Amino acid sequence: MTVRRMKTYTGSQGYVYQYYFVGQRAALESGSREPAREYIFDVTSDRKTVFSVSVFLPDTAVSAWAGKHARPLSDAEQYAAVKMRLFQAFDEIEDMMASSRRLLVTPDLLDRSLTDLGVA
Repeated sequence: MTVRRMKTYTGSQGYVYQYYFVGQRAALESGSREPAREYIFDVTSDRKTVFSVSVFLPDTAVSAWAGKHARPLSDAEQYAAVKMRLFQAFDEIEDMMASSRRLLVTPDLLDRSLTDLGVA
């Protein structure tokens, strides 16, 4: 049996989210046919209803970052950028369960997130 560690994040909208990482897989980014990694989180804001949120990290965004910084991103750095995108959604989206359960890490957001984390 897999034991998952529930984590908590308080969004600027006033919701307190609990979430855990379910896993990742190769996927196509929604709305296009672009290859990406899909990171899946189970989330709740009321401790009753759990819903899945997918964060897509397109291969082109990762390649662009690697070209700009002359080194590849580690798996941990990719996960950190994905988690920053999840937190951004917690802060900006009022009702995540009803909308925005498919999030995208754009090249600009990837660069900004990793810069904020001190990754160069």
